[in-house]
Amino acid sequence: MSNKPIETDAVIIGTGPVGLFQVFELGLLEIKAHVIDSLPEVGGQCIELYPDKPIYDIPAIPVCTGRELTNNLLKQIAPFGAQFHLGQEVTKVEPQADGRFLISTSQDNHFLSRSVFIAGGVGAFQPRTINLEGIDAFVDKQLFYHVKNPEQFARKRIVICGGGDAALDWAIHFSEIAASVTLIHRRDDFKAAPKSIARMRELCANKQLHLLIGQVTGFEAKEGRLTEIVFTNIGGESRHIPLDDLLVFYGLSPKLGPIAEWGLNIDRKQICVDTEKFQTSTPGIYAVGDINVYPGKKKLILSGFHEAALAAFAAAAYLNPEKQIQLQYTTTSPKLHKALGVKSPTFE
Repeated sequence: MSNKPIETDAVIIGTGPVGLFQVFELGLLEIKAHVIDSLPEVGGQCIELYPDKPIYDIPAIPVCTGRELTNNLLKQIAPFGAQFHLGQEVTKVEPQADGRFLISTSQDNHFLSRSVFIAGGVGAFQPRTINLEGIDAFVDKQLFYHVKNPEQFARKRIVICGGGDAALDWAIHFSEIAASVTLIHRRDDFKAAPKSIARMRELCANKQLHLLIGQVTGFEAKEGRLTEIVFTNIGGESRHIPLDDLLVFYGLSPKLGPIAEWGLNIDRKQICVDTEKFQTSTPGIYAVGDINVYPGKKKLILSGFHEAALAAFAAAAYLNPEKQIQLQYTTTSPKLHKALGVKSPTFE
């Protein structure tokens, strides 16, 4: 082993909203965490897939973007000093004789942790790619599976593939700033919010957006640049469409990767947990957020927040079995106020 392991009480895998909130819930219980993510920046799916898309179902926040939610969570967890290790995938989680877990990453970093929280979220998924031989050479150059910087597509000729929320939302957005937007879907039936479908059709009627029913069956390139895609309609007729950038939103497919080798109970590429502790089949390893499954599971951010809270209390009891873990409230607890770095109010 080339690097000496970092010893810690908790390692969280994943920096999406649920992983970040797990830092907060553990911090309230005086458990410090190291956080690992394969992505180069914090935020998970919120930053990778919809950084500027509005989210409406976060309690007490009528609307916020994925980026705003991530930034607010980072402010919330700042008092707890979590250390982030980005751009590296967890490759192994190995139980040790002393009850701890040896965690290894693709960057040859190692951690000895008393508990592990898998909050993989989008880390357990990969975008469904477009199946055209040779087109992968243009990924993140002219072919994109997510949008990080919308402004880079301003005044460009854009082709968007897909029929879900992401495809329609970006088609609507770019219709205002791009030189042209062509939306391609295999059928004239869309799995998106009714409001988005209505807006898309309105833009098509006004010739601000072009809708084609069929699929991309080929492409043309010149001097290392993607210049055209070949579109084939449902009648089998083909035509060439010039473009600057191709955006593909075919959804996400589950991909557990190394997690599948960690000896956990897995059902359909999701990690099975109980609903009391959100513990996996291995004591001391918890799974929260989109990566877990249990009866009645709903893949919502707010559900993941609830799971993170219960997992934190379960871990506190696991790490300190001799200690009674008391429920305290951030409204009234001087101890929690001190941990958060805020002044305790005086109630009269």
